[in-house]
Amino acid sequence: MKTCIILLLALFILGCSENRKKVVLIQPYGDIDQELVLEVQKSIEETYGFDVYIADAIDLPRSAFINVKSPRYRADSILSIQKLNKPDSIDFVIGLTNQDISTTKRDASGKVLQPASRYADWGVFGLGLSPGCSALISTFRLGTGNEKRLVKRLRNVCNHELGHNLGLPHCTNSEFCVMIDAAESIKTVDNAADTLCQKCKAKI
Repeated sequence: MKTCIILLLALFILGCSENRKKVVLIQPYGDIDQELVLEVQKSIEETYGFDVYIADAIDLPRSAFINVKSPRYRADSILSIQKLNKPDSIDFVIGLTNQDISTTKRDASGKVLQPASRYADWGVFGLGLSPGCSALISTFRLGTGNEKRLVKRLRNVCNHELGHNLGLPHCTNSEFCVMIDAAESIKTVDNAADTLCQKCKAKI
């Protein structure tokens, strides 16, 4: 608790300065590996040049828990909670968890994709408001015995969802941009760059 108070005070002071960098707060949930959290911090700093801070770990909100297909947490609910609790001195909150997360997948008109039994509660790597100030990433579906590959996947998904927070749409530059659509495949995440292409950089 003391660490959080000091952190928020420092961020408030930073928020009062003019021409400051964007500030990201990483919110770890549960017992996610601290080394992975540090990798995400480093990746965001390198990719976006933002100031990145890490909050004390907390439990996932019980209100977001469901058990329809399997025990998991609704990512959209957690995004709303993070947005509601975000201090004014923070620009973006990035939640990190090792628990399974899901959302409802919809088409361009807002209707649930069919078949609804598949997409009404769809497990995801991550989810970010687009545009917005809140994102959530899970390692649950990124799991691999290869630590180096897991770190790359996590970096890619985090940078992708933060890109959505900044208003970036999916990019068609499949060789050089982290904003390509994963298209429901972990192979797409593996093959993507972990940074933004020049075109997407220019938009932010």
